[in-house]
Amino acid sequence: MEKGARHRNNTEKNHPGGSESEASPESGSGGGGVALKKEIGLVSACGIIVGNIIGSGIFVSPKGVLENAGSVGLALIVWIVTGLITAVGALCYAELGVTIPKSGGDYSYVKDIFGGLAGFLRLWIAVLVIYPTNQAVIALTFSNYVLQPLFPTCFPPESGLRLLAAICLLLLTWVNCASVRWATRVQDIFTAGKLLALALIIIMGVVQICKGEYFWLEPKNAFENFQEPDIGLIALAFLQGSFAYGGWNFLNYVTEELVDPYKNLPRAIFISIPLVTFVYVFANVAYVTAMSPQELLASNAVAVTFGEKLLGVMAWIMPISVALSTFGGVNGSLFTSSRLFFAGAREGHLPSVLAMIHVKRCTPIPALLFTCISTLLMLVTSDMYTLINYVGFINYLFYGVTIAGQIVLRWQKPDIPRPIKVREPPLEIPFPSSTNLAAAQIFKSPCSQLLTTYMIYLLYDGSRPFGKQGPCISEAVISIFHWRQDQNKSQLEE
Repeated sequence: MEKGARHRNNTEKNHPGGSESEASPESGSGGGGVALKKEIGLVSACGIIVGNIIGSGIFVSPKGVLENAGSVGLALIVWIVTGLITAVGALCYAELGVTIPKSGGDYSYVKDIFGGLAGFLRLWIAVLVIYPTNQAVIALTFSNYVLQPLFPTCFPPESGLRLLAAICLLLLTWVNCASVRWATRVQDIFTAGKLLALALIIIMGVVQICKGEYFWLEPKNAFENFQEPDIGLIALAFLQGSFAYGGWNFLNYVTEELVDPYKNLPRAIFISIPLVTFVYVFANVAYVTAMSPQELLASNAVAVTFGEKLLGVMAWIMPISVALSTFGGVNGSLFTSSRLFFAGAREGHLPSVLAMIHVKRCTPIPALLFTCISTLLMLVTSDMYTLINYVGFINYLFYGVTIAGQIVLRWQKPDIPRPIKVREPPLEIPFPSSTNLAAAQIFKSPCSQLLTTYMIYLLYDGSRPFGKQGPCISEAVISIFHWRQDQNKSQLEE
């Protein structure tokens, strides 16, 4: 064990992402033993990205984007611009993913570049807020679309929504615990299903346009505002859109399980992000060919309303398609977020039990169970749009921090191998976009303002963690961080 610990520390000093042996199936996190298997090929990698992005967002966010944008034309522009920002951000993450070839995504990059405390904060915000909330929203959307046809004249009961969402989470947790291959097969199948569902929506929209039903797509009507333009509301529109695109960085969480990550990681991004952007923009075009802005805003299940207006007796196809889509979204989110918790536990920032892998199945069962339980706790509320704004804000904030880390890494270590390198002008797009949208949300939402102020203080106070001016909560958080670091060191020395 001592030899393995020394080997790991030396490789991390020489390379910001550790050695390639950490990611190999023959080596473990400490230099030997059981490890995650490389079973994710290019098709499954594309399935993970597309399957995670196309979850509940395209069926929930159109209402939020339109409501905050104030016009159909501006809403479509938000969808296009958000897709472009996502594409450039994904390219930046591709560079980081092959430069620091470790599972854990943002957490691993922030930790290696800015230090353990920054990674510790990133991990715990993901544990407490980002992934449980995101998975709860997708699971609730799944249950809402499954139950909506059974309650045509009213909303489904809250208890029924939560119960079905919990059953969905438990079932998919079992699948992910049983086998990586099963989980990726489920992801591939349901990704194909959701693309077929969205293809049906787009085809129906094209048919509507051919019939002359494009009133709200004409420029004079598309940019007719139904509310006063407001920069804060436009920022919220981008945040709602960013939720729909959320998941574009999830492949970086399973880098160690990718077959030939130096080739398949960027290839999967190049294939998946343009495909999703195309599908999202034309799906929203299709929505407004069948519904007026007022009808779209009055619907809690946009795709169901769309199907009822155009499919007639076959309208049941749409809620089933959306349910299958969100079911696959929950599966992909569980698969990737559990790897983040596994990576955090392996670094000593979470309890070490979460870094354990089943000897025969080679799946991180404790991390999966922890992910499931934390998501079940989020089902106490069903206010999805507030949760979406909250998660979108935090995501944009940390996207900016991570891409800033990429700039810092280039400055600190310009000579380390970079199989992919994004040119400087594209690199400058995601960072100001992320920080500006997060800043706009700070001024629009008191909750976000309080959270951000406290996070900034934590980062500032981290340089003097036990100073007299530090609040008790800050000292407690940073004390836990140092305690976990000391515990991890003592385990490595044993």
